Amino acid sequence: MSTINYDLEGGRKYGICLFGLFNIILLLGLIGVGIYGFILFVKLANRGIKALDIYINEKTNNRY
Repeated sequence: MSTINYDLEGGRKYGICLFGLFNIILLLGLIGVGIYGFILFVKLANRGIKALDIYINEKTNNRY
């Protein structure tokens, strides 16, 4: 009599590997979007500071 061995783990290994790879790609994409958003926020903050400086200079120069 011969026995039949079913390799259940072999099929699952590749599925878990691909699922992990998908998670890594998703994580890297989210980190990239986060860095891009931070750069845009810094640029917006610099423009806001410049606009506030111009506003303060106009208001203080008009008083004198």
